[in-house]
Amino acid sequence: MTFWEHTKELGKRLKIVLYTLIISTIAMMALPANLSFLSDPFGSYEPLVGVVLKAVREQALPAGVKLIGIEFVAPLELYLVASFFFGLAITAPVFAYEIFKFVDPALYPNERRAVYPFLSSFLVLFAVGLLFGYLFLVPYGMAALLPFFHVVGAEPLIAVSDFYYFVFFLTLLTGMAFTFPIFLVLFVKFGIVGTKKLTQNRKYVYLGLLILVFLITPGEGGLANFMLMAVMVVLFETGIFFARRYEKKGEVTHPRWSTEEAKCKFCGKTISKNTTFCENCGKSQT
Repeated sequence: MTFWEHTKELGKRLKIVLYTLIISTIAMMALPANLSFLSDPFGSYEPLVGVVLKAVREQALPAGVKLIGIEFVAPLELYLVASFFFGLAITAPVFAYEIFKFVDPALYPNERRAVYPFLSSFLVLFAVGLLFGYLFLVPYGMAALLPFFHVVGAEPLIAVSDFYYFVFFLTLLTGMAFTFPIFLVLFVKFGIVGTKKLTQNRKYVYLGLLILVFLITPGEGGLANFMLMAVMVVLFETGIFFARRYEKKGEVTHPRWSTEEAKCKFCGKTISKNTTFCENCGKSQT
């Protein structure tokens, strides 16, 4: 296929993603959540997004806390943003599938076998991160903030947009943070960084993880930060464990800009790691 044929194919696949996003967003906004709507259209209508927001409110809103609109258009804005947010969640698998089908014909069998584990691990860790953020960080984060209302003598009234955005973004950021071991393993596999250098500078890595934790959970403090930090450390060490397996098996490739030296697999002479053929014996190193 020519370049323009590839571009045309990519455009078709992105159109499918766009149409899925539009349809799923409209469905969340307009479709009724129960069939009783058919018998009483004006009395029992509740869109799908309303049911989801109600479930979030019942599970995540602490007892004694009330939600208020503040701005007149805040509920409408939240209604639209939440519908789009859940539409994105529904569209994400379609987007991943279409991109994979676009690049799949260009992959060698060994490359295709390498993609599947990383893709499946990414999806699993992202889903686990979403659940962890929603079920643990959100409740503990809310609980950590409530005492400050009493300290300053304020009533626990929270803007409805602030509450839902807090839940959505904290959950999403936690899901993304859980995927960092995948990128760590990829960096090691492609020779960008080695596990030895990471373990030797472990204290700096932990400091970076701590900064990341405070960026994800600003202001929560206490148990929420401790829980997320502990999980991030476990994920880092797990990533190191799996990355070392690639190093032991000799499956690490090196970027073209690498100037490190290695030994030829056949004659034992010193060669550059970015060299495909040995300068001495001429045999391929791949």
